[in-house]
Amino acid sequence: MRIHADKGRCEGLGMCESMANDYFEVDEDEELVRVLDENPPESDRAHVYAAVQACPVLALTLEG
Repeated sequence: MRIHADKGRCEGLGMCESMANDYFEVDEDEELVRVLDENPPESDRAHVYAAVQACPVLALTLEG
């Protein structure tokens, strides 16, 4: 599983960070998401998937 962030779509709203701050952080300077770990373990799939689905501008996807 790999997390992909489309920074062209990101608006820095922080829903992903609030749900899974181990994997996402909104950069204060750029005001865009930064993926902290692109390859989370399978055991965190449901947790990461929920955070990805919470993105209101669909800037995040899970591959694999």
